[in-house]
Amino acid sequence: MAEPSVEVRRSKRRTRTVTAYREGDTLIVQIPARLSKKEEAHWVAEMQRRLLRNETRRRSPARTSDAALLQRCAELSERHFAGRCVPAGVRWVPPMRTRWASCTPVDRTIRVSERLREVPAWVLDYVLVHELAHLLVPGHGPDFWELVRDYPRTDRAIGYLEGLSAAAGWGITPMD
Repeated sequence: MAEPSVEVRRSKRRTRTVTAYREGDTLIVQIPARLSKKEEAHWVAEMQRRLLRNETRRRSPARTSDAALLQRCAELSERHFAGRCVPAGVRWVPPMRTRWASCTPVDRTIRVSERLREVPAWVLDYVLVHELAHLLVPGHGPDFWELVRDYPRTDRAIGYLEGLSAAAGWGITPMD
């Protein structure tokens, strides 16, 4: 993976703090204007390290393979459905045009868009809980949402996915 480009933004109003965030493929590091070039280099390296650590921590191990995805579904089924939702298969698929994931209750299979490989773990968990619930309730009625809302970050994850889709211009509709 290529090293991201770095943009350093110096601010006279910023006196003590250093912050960093991603803007697309660019790492933006905001520093006080008074810092020397040596201090700047230190803080750029430090903020790259911190950002990478935080991004790695938030990613789900389930993103690594279909087997890991199936294992994560088993864990979520135990936690949220008392083990009642056991898919026959779960796999990563190329990006879908209008969905984050899909479930076929008849053959108990779940497909997850590769677009979700890089989202925080709690967002992927929501999508998996959503699809697992379809193994018990095929539609999106009140009984379905009662099951899904057992996942505590449901609303936050829906908002995250809506924002991700809008920012990328994908036009993927909310999971409803």
